[in-house]
Amino acid sequence: MSKLTGTHSEASEIDFTTLTTVPGTLKVHGAPIQILDLPGIIEGANDGRGRGRQVIAVARTCNLIFIVLDVLKPLGDKKLIETELEGFGIRLNKQPPNIVVRKKDRGGIAITNTVPLTNIDHDEIKAILSEYRINNADVAIRQPDATADDLVDVIEGNRVYIPALYVLNKVRSCFIDMSARLDTRPD
Repeated sequence: MSKLTGTHSEASEIDFTTLTTVPGTLKVHGAPIQILDLPGIIEGANDGRGRGRQVIAVARTCNLIFIVLDVLKPLGDKKLIETELEGFGIRLNKQPPNIVVRKKDRGGIAITNTVPLTNIDHDEIKAILSEYRINNADVAIRQPDATADDLVDVIEGNRVYIPALYVLNKVRSCFIDMSARLDTRPD
């Protein structure tokens, strides 16, 4: 980031070097692009541990997230970060569910689906709506692999869907065969 934006962002061999958000701006074909170096996310961040809520709140506003992982433990760290972000309503590399829930004044629950439902059934949909005290609504599902979590995301309405790229650092310290295995991972 220091080389891209001219802003000084501390870097060292230890984890969690960045303690506060460090903003920088990069110009690409005359258009300014803001880059933020955020502090690391620790386990329990979504529950308020450390500065987790502040960091995640800033991440919710981003258009793209680069997640820098230690090459010696990338998959464990990746899972931890994804879990913390999911808990705060950030969905990485996912599309919003193709589900519409339209509340109405009366008439009960009407469910239509244009594709076969494989992960959720009508009774489960009604039970979820009941949990949210929705007794009258039209529900349209146009996604074949829709899940209960997808329906909850639509009902909650406060989820953000952000593309993410995973970047590995300290690659000189890994073996070639490990590098080849990691190269086959998505994103």
